[in-house]
Amino acid sequence: MAGKIPQHFIDEVVSRTDIVDVINTRVTLKKRGNSHVACCPFHNENTPSFNVSQQKQFYHCFGCGESGSAISFLMNYENMHFVDAIEYLAENLGLEIPQEAADFSQQRNESKPLYALLEQVSEFYQQQLKSHEPAIAYLKNRGLSGDTAKRFGIGYAPDGWDALNQHFPEREVMLLKTGMLKTSDKAGAAKDRAYQRFRDRIMFPIRDSRGRVIAFGGRVMGQDEPKYLNSPETPLFHKGSELYGLYEARKAAQDAGHVIVVEGYMDVIALAQHGIDHAVATLGTAANQQHSDILFKIVPNIVFCFDGDKAGRRAAWRALEATLPVLQDGRDAHFLFLPDGEDPDTIVTHQGPAGFYDKLSERVPIIDYLYEHLAEDIDMTSIGGKAQLAEKAKPLVATIQPGVYKQLAYRRLEALIGIPVDDSRAAQHRPQLYTDSVKPARRKLGEEALTQMSRAVLIVLQHTRVVACLEGEKQPIDSDIPGATILNQLIDDIQQEPNLSTAIILERLRDRDEYSYLTQLAVRPLYPDGRDLDDDSALAEFNHALAQLRKQGSRVHTDKVDQTKRRGLLARNRGPG
Repeated sequence: MAGKIPQHFIDEVVSRTDIVDVINTRVTLKKRGNSHVACCPFHNENTPSFNVSQQKQFYHCFGCGESGSAISFLMNYENMHFVDAIEYLAENLGLEIPQEAADFSQQRNESKPLYALLEQVSEFYQQQLKSHEPAIAYLKNRGLSGDTAKRFGIGYAPDGWDALNQHFPEREVMLLKTGMLKTSDKAGAAKDRAYQRFRDRIMFPIRDSRGRVIAFGGRVMGQDEPKYLNSPETPLFHKGSELYGLYEARKAAQDAGHVIVVEGYMDVIALAQHGIDHAVATLGTAANQQHSDILFKIVPNIVFCFDGDKAGRRAAWRALEATLPVLQDGRDAHFLFLPDGEDPDTIVTHQGPAGFYDKLSERVPIIDYLYEHLAEDIDMTSIGGKAQLAEKAKPLVATIQPGVYKQLAYRRLEALIGIPVDDSRAAQHRPQLYTDSVKPARRKLGEEALTQMSRAVLIVLQHTRVVACLEGEKQPIDSDIPGATILNQLIDDIQQEPNLSTAIILERLRDRDEYSYLTQLAVRPLYPDGRDLDDDSALAEFNHALAQLRKQGSRVHTDKVDQTKRRGLLARNRGPG
């Protein structure tokens, strides 16, 4: 993806972006020494281990290992693609992405006007709402204020076939592409006649993580069917990977520490009307793994809220199966089942926020619900019933990510059946804590002694100024030494561009296999006691490492010469034929 945007432009975006400003608008940072710190937004913690370096334009969490530049942060935090992150930062800087690559240029040229058009359509619907009394009366009857309607951009699609055609003349092709218009598929109808998909409906704009309108949902005000109608799949909208209200709910969800997943637009909006701002809804699809993964990048806990009827229970089970594979230490999920005939909208409208929070206190942890659901039709007083529960549960628990959470899920199963689960299968999915097999991996990341090559690369990444102070002319390290290609490239790049930041250097290496290890070196202390290097110490350590590597290179070269001589001698002694 990076190859589609000129590298010099990516460098400019990173160099002109202040990573502290980007992160601080999403995660509250506190100044501490030369860094800014916060509790990590990518895993649950009570003590801040998330560090942001303004000098390096780089962030790193010493708890979970997440690290990168402002681009990486937006990709991980906002769930943006690489190109979207570049585009977002460029727009904030007032920069236009160069259209040097045909495929990227075409994609950008096609998408940008579609976003702009849908924003205009949303404004059109909002204007229509202001003058349509039945729609206003409907929303007031549902208890919505004008401020809430404005916050969510609620509008009204007028009745008839061609309101959009008339308001947006010569935009028919684009309106068809965004799904706002459709052509008739009825026998005998004119195939080329385009008419508006949404008619006489309350309209809810659906926004992506950047707040751009990408689609709409429409609700009838009477008893017509379908009650809800969503935009079709388009180049901008893939309903299985979007959540209604997420853009509006993100900050409140982070403050609450959890997000509530409900089933409809009006549930989200009614809850927000009563100050419960951290709810989202799926878009006519079952909650899937991608939904859970997106939400866990924002909050440590998801609460799925469903009706208590059979349909709600089926939806809850699908959500459970989709969520188990993305559960891990620091993450959790719960299920809240509402009484028959009730939904979040009716509860908060009739009982207020306190009534809904009372219900929320009855939520069931996902592992409890897993075993309760599986045991519903099983006689748990019998040996056969307990064995049946174990056979049903183990494949599901096995999908959870390895860690303490998974082990505790197994322990709960063992408590229910009264014996340890089959270690020959369960042990494959749950690592033992504090064993020798775990310690080497931990030493490798933080305690294992660095090679001279790693020491040299670490110093270059953290103290780029040392390259300008190299003694004598640059002498490339022998390419036969592991890591020499990266080190030589770093030295060469910095000598050509002395002001490169750590963030820019690493962005250029994003596609390299060594990228993950390089990000670790960019934040790892050189000394075991963790003390920082000053400039003089960094230069001394760097020159020492280079001297050792050059000696190693000389030995490698001598060995290669000796091997060549021996092969030549053997060939001469062997003679012709």
